[in-house]
Amino acid sequence: MDVDEDADRREVFARLFDEHARPLRGYLAGRVGSHTADDLVAETFLVALRRWETFDPAQAPVRGWLYGIATNLLRNHLRQEIRGYRATARAAAATEQEPHDTRAAERVDAENATRSLAAALAALGQQERDVLLLTSWAGLTPAEVAAATGVPASTVRSQLQRVREKLRARLEEGSGR
Repeated sequence: MDVDEDADRREVFARLFDEHARPLRGYLAGRVGSHTADDLVAETFLVALRRWETFDPAQAPVRGWLYGIATNLLRNHLRQEIRGYRATARAAAATEQEPHDTRAAERVDAENATRSLAAALAALGQQERDVLLLTSWAGLTPAEVAAATGVPASTVRSQLQRVREKLRARLEEGSGR
């Protein structure tokens, strides 16, 4: 690679970073917190830079490719995330709070909803959780999720529908409806 190609590559990556780093960080921060998200965004772009020669824009849009890299890096953190969800759900069963006023009751309701959602997310399989969170938190389309996960877009759409139904049923079951 000569100096001009290297400069062009840096310029392309600077534009990619400027365009995609913030939304990518938002998606990751929603999953693992801001500190880890910063590290994962940096690692995502390092991996992308290393793999740039093998990237084929005809195979996947760059956004989906970057989210695919980030999602694969994120999988290293999923076991810890699941343990946290399960611990939160266990804590809900172990503690019972008596509300003292309306604000306390609202807080308890919010905490219960959070624990129910955490338990429902923990009960999902890894692929199900990825599909749901890539569409819901990251705002990716099914085609972009397909590119990120290597699953056909039609499969992503059907998985998304099943995951939403499963999550809804689990949350309704937990609320006693």
